[in-house]
Amino acid sequence: MRARGRALHQRWLKRRIPAAQQISLDHRRIFILPSRAGMAFLLLLGILLLGAINYENSLVYGLTFVLLSLFWVALHHSYRNLAGISLRATGGRPVFAGEQAPLGLVLLSPRRERQALRLGWPQTLAQQLDVPRDGELAITLYYPTSQRGWLQPERLRIETRFPLGWFVAWSLLDLNWRVLVYPHPIKAPLPLQSAGPGEDERAQVQLTEGVDDFQGLRHYRPGDSRRRLDWRAYSRGQGLHSKVFAEPQQQSQWLDLEQAPAADLEQRLGMLTGWVLELEAAGHPYGLALGGLRLQPALGEAHRDACLSALALHGLDLSS
Repeated sequence: MRARGRALHQRWLKRRIPAAQQISLDHRRIFILPSRAGMAFLLLLGILLLGAINYENSLVYGLTFVLLSLFWVALHHSYRNLAGISLRATGGRPVFAGEQAPLGLVLLSPRRERQALRLGWPQTLAQQLDVPRDGELAITLYYPTSQRGWLQPERLRIETRFPLGWFVAWSLLDLNWRVLVYPHPIKAPLPLQSAGPGEDERAQVQLTEGVDDFQGLRHYRPGDSRRRLDWRAYSRGQGLHSKVFAEPQQQSQWLDLEQAPAADLEQRLGMLTGWVLELEAAGHPYGLALGGLRLQPALGEAHRDACLSALALHGLDLSS
């Protein structure tokens, strides 16, 4: 019953406050109720009113109605502290599972200052802030992650108890945040180097121009160093040639899901994630074979991110 009630509440919220990257708060999106302090204050007013009726005391009558007027004014100020403010999501960067995902948010406050706003989720520590009049405030909120894939945080709660704490005004907003969560990296010994799919072991070791081993001569090219010119061949009338030296090109490392020594898929993906980070930090070219996906050996942030993204989304249903 509780799960069904929660599902009905979420569907109602989806109709009442649809998801959007920027949302402005109005009377349809703001909810307000007395807080515990407000309920205690109402109870006190009821006791005062009973005392005034019982003892026919005009002074207590006057005090009761003055405090009730103050209570009514506090309700309007609590509502106005949220009404009209706009919130715009500015995205977030990928993180590894288990880390806090940073979510950018900009608050815009037309016409008046907003005080003592609190933003957060039930499982996080709420952040309290003020927004200046006719200004904007950029902040970063953090949402916990536990598993790989696309993270879509639950609705953000923004609330205020300003000015006296007798009322709590709040809203629940879906700001369309979407953050990619990589598998949690697991340290494990690198597998033995092997040729990639369809490759020969000898094809991995190639020569590149260097300074170690003399390989022969080639025709002179503009820009060649004079120290590499073959003056003996030139003196024999054979034309101007440059000496060519070579050195072995660094052997690339292929990473395959089948190489990970673990039975659980998530652990195997975590090991591949650790290997990608280790090889990237060492400057060692690496490729990734993941099911039908083949990423050729390379280095650099773009290649690393492509490998990590493939690991994060492997085997997940992305249609939803």
